[in-house]
Amino acid sequence: MLKLVLILNALWFASAFHVFHIRREIFAKIVVPKEHRDTPVFQTLIATGPFLGGFNLALSILNILLLIFISDFDKDIQWAILLLVNAVAHGSQFAGNAPTALANRRGEGVWNVFKGLMLFIFVIDFTMMVFNGVLSISYFMTHQG
Repeated sequence: MLKLVLILNALWFASAFHVFHIRREIFAKIVVPKEHRDTPVFQTLIATGPFLGGFNLALSILNILLLIFISDFDKDIQWAILLLVNAVAHGSQFAGNAPTALANRRGEGVWNVFKGLMLFIFVIDFTMMVFNGVLSISYFMTHQG
């Protein structure tokens, strides 16, 4: 289970790097309605892509290195902490979209969380938060027991 979660983390964070850094203009078009794309704020959003992508690249590399050196992390507490960090990374992305999702349910919101790529991101971030969180808790419990 651990290897699968690390692989999924690495792939998800690498995908986020790709979307935010390499395809930042396309991502900006997903979250900014057409009528607002001729503003300086739209260009500012595009310019933040490498910044956001960099964090995701670092997390992807961390998970790849954990896979490569999996046997060097031989204590349950080590895995509990590392998986908790991954859970927080995914959870912070989910939590960032949650207020917009709630606004969407009222017919409001800056972008539509319940459609297309944004729905996919919302669901996967939640799912990966849960996978990492549950696995982290299991390692914490093993360490305590």
